[in-house]
Amino acid sequence: MKLAVVGGGSTYTPELIDGFARLRDTLPITELVLIDPAADRLELVGGLARRIFAKQGHPGTITTTSDLDAGVADADAVLLQLRVGGQAARNQDETWPLECGCVGQETTGAGGLAKALRTVPVVLDIAERVRRTNPEAWIIDFTNPVGIVTRALLNAGHKAVGLCNVAIGFQRKFAALLDVSPAEVHLDHVGLNHLTWELGVRLGGPAGENLLPKLIAEHGDTIAADLHMPRAVVDRLGVVPSYYLRYFYQHDEVVRELGTKPSRAAEVAAMEKELLALYGNPTLDEKPELLAKRGGAFYSEAAVDLASGLLGGGGSPLQVVNTYNKGTLPFLPDDAVIETQARIDASGATPLAVPALDPMYAGLISHVTAYENLALEAALHGGRERVFKALLAHPLIGQFEYAEALTDKLIAHNREHLAWA
Repeated sequence: MKLAVVGGGSTYTPELIDGFARLRDTLPITELVLIDPAADRLELVGGLARRIFAKQGHPGTITTTSDLDAGVADADAVLLQLRVGGQAARNQDETWPLECGCVGQETTGAGGLAKALRTVPVVLDIAERVRRTNPEAWIIDFTNPVGIVTRALLNAGHKAVGLCNVAIGFQRKFAALLDVSPAEVHLDHVGLNHLTWELGVRLGGPAGENLLPKLIAEHGDTIAADLHMPRAVVDRLGVVPSYYLRYFYQHDEVVRELGTKPSRAAEVAAMEKELLALYGNPTLDEKPELLAKRGGAFYSEAAVDLASGLLGGGGSPLQVVNTYNKGTLPFLPDDAVIETQARIDASGATPLAVPALDPMYAGLISHVTAYENLALEAALHGGRERVFKALLAHPLIGQFEYAEALTDKLIAHNREHLAWA
């Protein structure tokens, strides 16, 4: 079994490698190719990856290359984890929206749109090159904004599934609170990527008893602290929102906070320098503790599970992924991309049935889906007017004056990545 990782020079990659090594019975990789144009980073990460495999006794080979076409040739699955423009572009996404009093974040609001505009054309080019060399390969997208990118891939006819680590993070946290193994915990997880709610926490599968009320009653303070929200939000909703909902439920407070400290991108950039120095140590043969602060917790386990399920291995049959709605949420079109529990097999992802949603959630999901439609149009076809309409439609912007100013700032900060600009 051959897997290719596009963006293999990412500092995330050792987390992925560690999962591949530990879970080799679930996903028996014989060849792993790390692909990245940044040759210096790639060799540092590749060297550590080989040492991790060797220490854990994994028999597979790891190669590195900057040649995308050669790297993906004959791959059974291709994982996408790229960041167009790097941390410098992310830093801009997180700062210039604040000048208009709007949240600055890499996947939400104006910054999220900027990232989609930079990313979608690049991902589609990669996917077309994968299809030319190996049309049967699965594409697993971990590249943000996952919902928009996955929809672009699916609309273009690619065999693609989107992946995020939010759900598996909740699964692990709830399992620890319940003192059970994560495999026993099933989440009633529904929404869009980075706009989801845990409506139930069940033991043993979808038909199990819903223990979420018990969890909120007994551990509400811990859950709320993890979300960086007041406990009253969790108590009054009676469900657990993704921490990305803080940008919606406490937007103005978050904007004030972001204006008083360095951007997350600046923090990550400093952390990456330290991580790359560690990766260059020839005696290091395991992922360093610092990597846990980088983000992406449990990404490796989610990726192994998904790849194994798609390739006919031993992955969990039910997993939270991003895929076509296909009537699951009746208020959305079938070709909207949602994030929910799905049955995974060699044919792809089939969403499980979802109970009727409260209008409070359904309304916001519909609103953000409309924005994502417009965002994808802007990413595919370009043009200032398309960017403006997407920004105006976003529930965190929604005012003509803000949308006008943000459009100009977005284009000015991203001109080198936008062919039409």
